Amino acid sequence: MNRTTLSLIAGTAALAAVTGFAALNQPAAAGPDTARAAAELPVERTSLVCPAPSSSDLAETAYTAFTPVTKGTQDNGSAELLPAGQESTDTGDESGKGDEDDKGEKGNKDGKGGKKKAAEKPLLTQKAPGTPAVGETTGGDAPALLGTAEGQFAPGWTVQATTEVAAGSGRGLLGVTCTPADTEFWFPGVSTAADRTDYVHLTNPDDSAAVADIELYGKDGALQTTVGEGITVPPNSSEPVLLSTLTDEKQDDVTVHVNIRSGRVGAAVQALDDKLGGDWLAASAEPAGSLVIPGIPKDATAVRLIAHTPGDTDADLKVQLASPTGLITPAGHETLHIKGGMTTAVDLGDVTRGEAGSLILTPADRSVPVVAAVRVLRGKGDDQESAFIPAAAPVGTRASAVDNSAKGTTLSLTAPRGTAKVKVTASAGSGGGKAASQTYTIKKGTTQDVELPVPDGLKGTYALTVEPLTDTPVYAARTLTATREGVPGFTVQTLPDDRGTVAVPEADEDVAVLQK
Repeated sequence: MNRTTLSLIAGTAALAAVTGFAALNQPAAAGPDTARAAAELPVERTSLVCPAPSSSDLAETAYTAFTPVTKGTQDNGSAELLPAGQESTDTGDESGKGDEDDKGEKGNKDGKGGKKKAAEKPLLTQKAPGTPAVGETTGGDAPALLGTAEGQFAPGWTVQATTEVAAGSGRGLLGVTCTPADTEFWFPGVSTAADRTDYVHLTNPDDSAAVADIELYGKDGALQTTVGEGITVPPNSSEPVLLSTLTDEKQDDVTVHVNIRSGRVGAAVQALDDKLGGDWLAASAEPAGSLVIPGIPKDATAVRLIAHTPGDTDADLKVQLASPTGLITPAGHETLHIKGGMTTAVDLGDVTRGEAGSLILTPADRSVPVVAAVRVLRGKGDDQESAFIPAAAPVGTRASAVDNSAKGTTLSLTAPRGTAKVKVTASAGSGGGKAASQTYTIKKGTTQDVELPVPDGLKGTYALTVEPLTDTPVYAARTLTATREGVPGFTVQTLPDDRGTVAVPEADEDVAVLQK
């Protein structure tokens, strides 16, 4: 027997011994009692995009950023807003591998090759969680912004742009919450009519170009478009697309579908009316059989509901209003029929009748996915102003709304499926003050405009953070109002979950896998 054979026998015996030990000492099979729930940990990086605020020379835009204090974060990080195309002062990236552009190997961020643009001072830099940071721009040349928050600033980072335009098309108060980039968006409520100037803003935060398709759906189905396919959005830049240039058809109520075939973008629609002011229209919640449109102002003089079903199947929706006293059915508008692939609109008038309200849309028969939004008017005659509220996702774990002032802020909460308890925290002011909190009970099927806690010694603007304390789904919307020269400007933002935490599964070492 030679040395090679002896070595092989010895190796086999050793392996058998190891395997036998593993078999005798392997962990018990996983079962219901041994499974561990995933840990909810704070996110470490958040990226947001803000569209260019206005093309009006009279525009005055305030940017506000806020991160709620979150347990489990380290005492480091940064948060800043930079003009699209500018180099961040942060050298890290989402993968944590650093920025390969530092060596000049990938060209600049505007896609033209060569060296990157020199870094500029951020428009806004946040100093500490729990306190809002503010910045401002004026005129019609303000660019789109790209925002990044890391470390202790990342969980729940919220940014809003609020613009005041004194005169002209779209005059009034316009507000938009900056959003993460994504690959699909639905916007019911846009228009290609002669008195409307609607743009869909596509903002690309990445270092490679994105390609988008824009589809329009009217009362009879898909509209014939000319240049809506294959729209290229260069790296780290924003493209406003005038919707009326995509089709020759003039319709008052249209749904826009933005589909990103490569890359990702942030998207929002700026809707400007010659006589009724304007506002931003955020994307509707994902198509679903049941939808909630929260926070219709109690002094709304006209509410128009616009809905679209993306598929070929007709949808019949039961329409209800969640009022302060419970669910009611608007007279004459008990149900809404939507033909497959078409957009349907209905005027609900002053449906809130001086009380807080939210629209609850549920299947009248079978469940068919639908997207929806409302256009709201306040004021009368020549002093009317408009805003849009899309169907919203629930608050989830936590959500924040920023740029609130001591006067002119309304928070609406609704719990369509069951009674809920909700904690609302008013942060310290951007210029000083001390945070304050209050807990509310929202009864099943009702909407409440809650009396807000006010920070002690408030200076500047503050943030509102909403945290449900029960498992019942809660929906929320915040309204800002400001009157200039007798015109009642207002804007409404819904409060979906801030995605401040991520589920991280726990794992254990299991040598039993060596036997498989």
